[in-house]
Amino acid sequence: MYKLPTKVPAMPGWLMRASMISLFTVTLLMVMRSTVLAADPTGVGGTTDTAVNYVWILVCAFLVMFMQPGFALLEAGFCRSKNVTNLMTKNLMDLAIGSLAFFLVGYAIMMGADWHGLWGTSGWFMIGEFYDVDTYLNMFWMLVFCATAATIVSGAVAERIKFKAYIIYTIAISIVIYPVYGHWIWGGGWLSQLPFGMGALDFAGSGAVHAIGGFVGLAGAMVLGPRFGKFTKNGKARAIPGHSIALAALGCFILWFGWFGFNPGSTLDAHHTRIAVIAVNTNMAAAAGALAAIALAKVKTQKWDLGMAINGAIAGLVAITASCAWVEGWAAIVIGLIAGVLMYASVKFLEAKGIDDPVGAVSVHGTCGLWGLLSVGLFADGTYGNYAIETPFATGLFYGGGGEQLLAQVISIVVVAAWAFGMGYLLFKALDKIMGIRVSPQVEIQGLDISEHGTPAYPEFITKDS
Repeated sequence: MYKLPTKVPAMPGWLMRASMISLFTVTLLMVMRSTVLAADPTGVGGTTDTAVNYVWILVCAFLVMFMQPGFALLEAGFCRSKNVTNLMTKNLMDLAIGSLAFFLVGYAIMMGADWHGLWGTSGWFMIGEFYDVDTYLNMFWMLVFCATAATIVSGAVAERIKFKAYIIYTIAISIVIYPVYGHWIWGGGWLSQLPFGMGALDFAGSGAVHAIGGFVGLAGAMVLGPRFGKFTKNGKARAIPGHSIALAALGCFILWFGWFGFNPGSTLDAHHTRIAVIAVNTNMAAAAGALAAIALAKVKTQKWDLGMAINGAIAGLVAITASCAWVEGWAAIVIGLIAGVLMYASVKFLEAKGIDDPVGAVSVHGTCGLWGLLSVGLFADGTYGNYAIETPFATGLFYGGGGEQLLAQVISIVVVAAWAFGMGYLLFKALDKIMGIRVSPQVEIQGLDISEHGTPAYPEFITKDS
């Protein structure tokens, strides 16, 4: 007969902790589940107009999500082959981890019930009254924007950051950095309520998405320091060519295409035929940005620099994102041309200051994101309102709107740059003190693919210095 043991083995510590966390999570979910039920979690009985809007927004959201491989390919192409697996993993995991973090916490902070214009206070875990088809639709739209903001940073800190540090950063931007500023500008927060013009405006995210990612990326690049070999002993920048300009160009084409979801979809209404103007403006700014950047590179270096043209196109797209619904086509071209020049100048300025940004993310998204916000206050033509074809209309300085809208935009510029850079710097500094965020010199020279992931992107072509 089997005899019961007289002494039961102690539960391992890690298992005990995991069990307690699981028990706490289940209990919390059960308590929160008892709150008010959703208004309409089924979606049954919607009108045809509602269905059309849902399909429009979801298709545009899918296009924005398709920008994720665009960023991954662009970053991989601009970096060395020994770090491609690492870059692909970061782009995959900031979508996966960011999705979970934003669904559980970030959306509540961004779009929950407003608390003194600072942040949201309801909607945790998307249950109770937030278990609703309209709310889920809006959450998914804001989520793909969150993933975009998160992945921008991966290029600025490429080829030298520890993967575990990047995971923690992704959680922080998804539950705090992006949602808080997003609440200020899109969730009924204080920036949208400024008593100037129509309050701070950002149609599709030049500030809320791109400047956030760009300035957090700047903070990360500064804390990490430059890659080995990027600067000479006297501080002169050296080019570190990426391994595939073809991948970078393909990434650019994908991003350009995905932007037609990013900007026109931000009408949040398929019946706003202003989407035609938005699509044209988006395309014109990208084209102008690419032309300005490659022309400037030709003047400076006597070469038609494809890398600069790629970043010029993205710079134009970033810049037009804030104003795409409120400007004429000629203004979109001007905005794109200026963005291409600003991007080029910003890249050279950061290099002169000893800051290493392997893919130009800070210049493309940070610098041009701020220009995009400013351009609203200059070029808004007074023919379209704030996400609705109704008065009041957004009117900039050049169309007789005076300086009110421009002032609101300047305030938003200062706030987003200070918020993103300040929070990013504190985060990366804290992580560096706690765990160290930069890989060892040996790992950096070997490449992060082997040491961090055990999987080289190109196993047939591994060399000692690849």
